[in-house]
Amino acid sequence: MKSNFHTHSTFSDGKNTPEEIVLSAIEKDFSAIGFSDHGYTPYDKRYCMTDEEGYRKEIRRLQEKYKDKIQIYLGIEEDSRALVDRTKYDYMIGSCHYVSVKDNVYPLDSNYDYFTKALAFFNGDALALAEQYYQHFCEYIELRKPDVIGHFDLMTKFDENEQNRFLNNTAYWQLAEKYVEKASQSGCIFEVNTGLMARGYRTSPCPHERLLGILCKLGGKVVLSSDSHSVETLDSQFSQMKTLLKNIGFSHTYALCDGVWKPYAL
Repeated sequence: MKSNFHTHSTFSDGKNTPEEIVLSAIEKDFSAIGFSDHGYTPYDKRYCMTDEEGYRKEIRRLQEKYKDKIQIYLGIEEDSRALVDRTKYDYMIGSCHYVSVKDNVYPLDSNYDYFTKALAFFNGDALALAEQYYQHFCEYIELRKPDVIGHFDLMTKFDENEQNRFLNNTAYWQLAEKYVEKASQSGCIFEVNTGLMARGYRTSPCPHERLLGILCKLGGKVVLSSDSHSVETLDSQFSQMKTLLKNIGFSHTYALCDGVWKPYAL
C-alpha cells in the first residue's frame, strides 16, 4: 500500500497547498495520504499552524471531494511541549523538536546555529543534551501514547554534515538504545522517517538503522514516512527504505486503511 502520513502543507511549513499534495499523491498512485501539519507552539511560531480550524475544514473538504480516488486523513504533528485536542483529528504524530532550560525552550532542528545555542546551555555536553531530550520524549510518549512516534532521534540531524557528536560516540549509543527500548514499551508505531535523507542531512533514516534493529528484535511496529514538505518528496527514498527494513528483519509496515492502522507486507 503506497501511502505517506507525515505530510506538511502551507498551513504550517510546507511548500504546497493540501489540494496540490492530494493531486500529486493521486498522480503517484498513492492509496492514502495523511496530513500532519505542526500544531500550535506558542514558544516558536515560525513553523506551526495558526489556523487549525481552517486546516481541519480544508482537509475534510478534500476528503469528500476526492473520496473516490484516494483515502485522505486529517492528522496533526503534536510537539511534546504543546499538547493539542487529539479528538479533532484522525491520528496524531508525537514529536520532540526542542529542549528546555529553566523557562526557555530551544529548537534542535531549525538550523545548526540554533542547535549550537541549545548545546551551549548544557555547557557543550552533547550527552547531557541527549539525556534530557530522550528522557523528556519518552515521558511524553508514555503519557500521550501518540499513534505514531515522530523522528525519534531527530537531535542527530546535523551529525553527518557538521561536528559529529553522536553517531560515532559509544556513550551516545548506550543512551539511545536504552531509551528506544523504553519508548517501544508504549506499543506506539515508530515512523521510519526519510525526511532528513531527502534534504541531504542524513544517509540513514530516523530512527537510525541501528535503533531500528533493536525495535525489530523487540517486535516494534513501523510506518514508512517521508516527512514531506513538498510534493517532490512524498515518497522520497521509499524503495531504499523497504529494502533496508527487510534486511533488518521487518516483514511489515503499518498504514491507515479505512480508518484503522493495519500491517502490510513489505
